[in-house]
Amino acid sequence: MSRTPIRLLPAAAVAALAAGLLAGPAAPAHAAGSVHLAKIYYDSPGKDDRSNTSLNGEWVRITNSTAKSVKLTGWTLTDAAGHRYTFKTFTLKAGKSVTVRTGKGTDTSGTVYQQRAAYVWNNDKDTATLRRADGSLRDTCSYNSTKVDYKNC
Repeated sequence: MSRTPIRLLPAAAVAALAAGLLAGPAAPAHAAGSVHLAKIYYDSPGKDDRSNTSLNGEWVRITNSTAKSVKLTGWTLTDAAGHRYTFKTFTLKAGKSVTVRTGKGTDTSGTVYQQRAAYVWNNDKDTATLRRADGSLRDTCSYNSTKVDYKNC
C-alpha cells in the first residue's frame, strides 16, 4: 500500500477548505435578486425649516436587483408612525433604483415624490417598511442613531 495518496488527501482537503474561507462570507440575500430598501436618508442636510428643498433632502431608495422589471403599482412605503406612500402606476426596471422623496415634485422613472409639507422620517430612530400591493411584507429597514444622517439597508 502506497503512502503518497494518504499524504495528498489531507493536503487537498486543507486547500479546498482554505479556498472556501478565503472566498469570504456568503453574499447577502439582496444580492440574490430582490426589490428591497437600499438606503434611508432620514436627516436632511441643513436646518429642518420645512422648505421643499429640506423636505426632499430626506428620502428612501428602493432597488430592484432582479433581472426583470417589477410593477410597484399599489406597493406601500411606511414609517413606524404609519405615514404611508402608495406607488401609483410605476414599474421599476431590472437593476434600477427609485428614490422616494418626502416633499413635492414631478415624478420621473428614478424619483417619486410623496407631495408632503411635513417630514416623515425621524432624525433619531424609525423603521421603513415596504409592502407589496397585496399587503405582504417585502422588506424593512430600521435605524437608531443621531450620529449619522442615513442608513444603508
